Amino acid sequence: MITVVPLVTGAEVAFWMLAPIMVLGALGLVLAKRPVHSALCLAVVMISLAIQYAALDAPFLFAVQIIVYTGAILMLFLFVLMLVGVDAADSLVETIKGQRVLAGIAGLGFAILLIAAIGNAIVGTPMGLEQANTTHGGNAQGLAALIFNDYVFAFEATAALLITAAVGAMVLAHRERLKEKKTQRDLAGERMRRYAETGEHPGPLPTPGVFARHNAVHVPALLPDGSVAEKSVSQTLKARGTVLDARDLTGPITESLKQVAGDKSDIYKPPPTPAIESLPELAEGQGTDDAATGTEEEEGK
Repeated sequence: MITVVPLVTGAEVAFWMLAPIMVLGALGLVLAKRPVHSALCLAVVMISLAIQYAALDAPFLFAVQIIVYTGAILMLFLFVLMLVGVDAADSLVETIKGQRVLAGIAGLGFAILLIAAIGNAIVGTPMGLEQANTTHGGNAQGLAALIFNDYVFAFEATAALLITAAVGAMVLAHRERLKEKKTQRDLAGERMRRYAETGEHPGPLPTPGVFARHNAVHVPALLPDGSVAEKSVSQTLKARGTVLDARDLTGPITESLKQVAGDKSDIYKPPPTPAIESLPELAEGQGTDDAATGTEEEEGK
């Protein structure tokens, strides 16, 4: 009986098909100017690596690579990029002394480790996943036997290190409160005081898109007289320069009012804003009616 030996296996085909894509993705990750493009290139590399695991009969590693790394960690990268801003420039100031030297040493050690691993794969005789899977009855069972029997100490040390890193991140992100937290009564008093001094409306801010022709968050609201409410959009969007120009909002409205009014230009002009008289500062426990009564008594005297 003649035994047919395949010249090329499925794993080799997957490797030679995906290896150029992974190399291009890695180069794009390093050379891309925009952080979002770098994150997308990293996703290409991770997905290609997951397909390599599936071709090598490692379904557990395939699922972990897709669910944990591509689905969770990479999404965290993208969320951080969106919070910080895609146009935010990286600071080149070295905040930790010797940071570049330590990074160079770590990079050199990683290069040596990578060269040793590749050399062992080329020169040595690897056992392969097929034998490792058949020894324990499957890929997941083999990984469980290695982790919880041979490498249990390293596994527990890594878990403790990750927990320590998570706690350290929370400690570093925690901010001590320098002032007392303001209560609802304090905030309401400040709003009423600003209304008495500057005429600022104490009610809620207008939401984006009110009276405008679009309800997106970058579209400022229009007041009933057609002017733009500056406080209806986020300061972050203003800093990024993504807020829609107010002239693009008031222009169509002005044109529509011109067509309705015809030659009578005074019809569509906004009325003048009435002057707001400043009221006396409220004392503690004094209401607006008490302040108005006190003012009338002084005028009567």
